[in-house]
Amino acid sequence: MNRFPLFSALCATASWLFSGCQVEAPVNDVLLPTNLVHTLTLSNTQKGRVDASIKADNANFYSIVFETPNGFISPEMNGNQANHTYEDTGWFTIKFRAHVSAAQFSETIDSVYIQFGTVTLENGYKTPDNYPGYNLVWADEFNGTSLDANSWTYEVGRGEWGWGNNELQYYHDGEKNAVVADGKLTITAKEESAGDASYTSARLITRDKKEFQYGRVDIRARLPQGQGIWPALWMLGSNIGTVNWPACGEIDIMEAVGHKPNEVFGTAHWGKSVPSTYNSKKYRLTSGDFTDSFYVFSIIWEKDKIEWYVNDVKYHTITPVNTGSIYPFNNPFFFIFNIAVGGNLPGSPDATTRFPQTMEVDYIRVFQPK
Repeated sequence: MNRFPLFSALCATASWLFSGCQVEAPVNDVLLPTNLVHTLTLSNTQKGRVDASIKADNANFYSIVFETPNGFISPEMNGNQANHTYEDTGWFTIKFRAHVSAAQFSETIDSVYIQFGTVTLENGYKTPDNYPGYNLVWADEFNGTSLDANSWTYEVGRGEWGWGNNELQYYHDGEKNAVVADGKLTITAKEESAGDASYTSARLITRDKKEFQYGRVDIRARLPQGQGIWPALWMLGSNIGTVNWPACGEIDIMEAVGHKPNEVFGTAHWGKSVPSTYNSKKYRLTSGDFTDSFYVFSIIWEKDKIEWYVNDVKYHTITPVNTGSIYPFNNPFFFIFNIAVGGNLPGSPDATTRFPQTMEVDYIRVFQPK
């Protein structure tokens, strides 16, 4: 199945070079720009991204206007260039304008067709259900029709100070924003009102039910994207109720900001008081993004060492050498899965953000040495 969008265009003179259907708007006694030439290019590394440029004679500046399902938008120009990343299949109009002034311009109009293939559980990387020298001590394959109440609990509400991060969503319980079906868990962030919140989502935890000290953790998931979208697969120290955060420690197995859909972070937080001290490293895909298919986010967690992996590629390690005299990561931890909306790290959604956004989790598996 084709994992990348297919593009075609009207008024095309070459695969990625488009000569426009030029329309010049006459303005009394003003010499409008002439000889408009524009290009549209499909990105080979980011699904849905269109790069556009325009040149003309007698232009003072340029603008490029992209049609979206929510109306037209004008991204910030980089000289005579701009780009937009689409998330929907369909025909979209793009307007290229060469300006004398804000209200006086010549315009070329073109169209582009974008088609996305369907992503299934068969797309992407998989890890085995056993490893030499390890026992599988817990797994949730999400093969049923409801969340396993023996493993998971919903956290509900706005949280204190937006869950400590000025987040904008309200977390629901039940199946409003988290559904188990078709062999996966789907957490959905929606643009809808709930109390004083304008967005809803879900946050699931294993606290007091499934808590672990050391082992290999594999989580296979497909991530959401968009400005202000903040998915995370992470852990907190089980003693948080007595020592509070960040003294309990935090292990972010995978954290991402949706406006950079080809990047994830592996991070550890610790410290005696807020704000935390942290150690983080980024993993960036060389092509595509984390919405294209399923990826496996892993840690190998031993006494005095944690290693982070994406699809079995190690990209980060911490030990007590990295944390000074404070190292809470030799204690039991529990899991948290959630999509936040807005907050300190990603910023708020904007006009480019498409809702709903989903994070799909195929499985979580915890292995410990025999």
